[in-house]
Amino acid sequence: MFYLKAPVPVRDRVISFKNGDSCDPSMPSRMGRRYPNDYTEDRLREIAGDLEKAVTVPVNVKVEAEHRVYDLGEMEEILRGAERIVLQDCGCKTEYGNCDSPTRVCLSIDEAAEGSLRHEEHHPREVSLDEALEALEVSHEAGLVHMAYTMKGEERPTVICSCCPCCCHTLGGLLRFGISTQVLTSRYVAEDDEESCNDCGVCVERCVFNARSMADVGLVYDASNCFGCGLCVSTCPTDAIALVPRAPQR
Repeated sequence: MFYLKAPVPVRDRVISFKNGDSCDPSMPSRMGRRYPNDYTEDRLREIAGDLEKAVTVPVNVKVEAEHRVYDLGEMEEILRGAERIVLQDCGCKTEYGNCDSPTRVCLSIDEAAEGSLRHEEHHPREVSLDEALEALEVSHEAGLVHMAYTMKGEERPTVICSCCPCCCHTLGGLLRFGISTQVLTSRYVAEDDEESCNDCGVCVERCVFNARSMADVGLVYDASNCFGCGLCVSTCPTDAIALVPRAPQR
């Protein structure tokens, strides 16, 4: 756990895209959005076929005094079980560079960490658990989604990245092309306390998955679009949002 000063207002942390857009999830949809440096749909489908699953990992947030305590939950559990952790620049953001979000956010563990160090691509460096968690906090503040990738043939995640929809193949494929929604899964979903909600709209700005919008009646939340990343939880000024286990699919 880390104690951080209260973050700056969310509006000061909106990611700017290099085509002039901003990362404002209040937009009705990102479907069909293209960037000067972008994937082809064929390439996205090829990448999706190589992934068994991509699990969004939530950041559970508690408020203590005037500081925020970031309990990294599942992410910390994954990292604590690793013998080696390597931090490096994100390959997607380095290659495509469609936004100004942090680039040094890609983590690999154990065998994948050893491979990263051997190839020396994207400036890999072995780091401690605390350094890895700090990198995750920085990316969380920037509104990126923590995702753990499990490749086919592997039993557990070995690559953890913090993703944006303009550079990441999985988020971009889902949110901009509607490709392979079954690839992206989560164990959690956000649950709102309507009595505590003041309809401020901060969570709308944080939501990457377009699960939240503002209407004449106030906040509208579609839980079917929520992937449990926890970005809305950490910035809700009234603590009206919590992550709860997702009901098993039948």
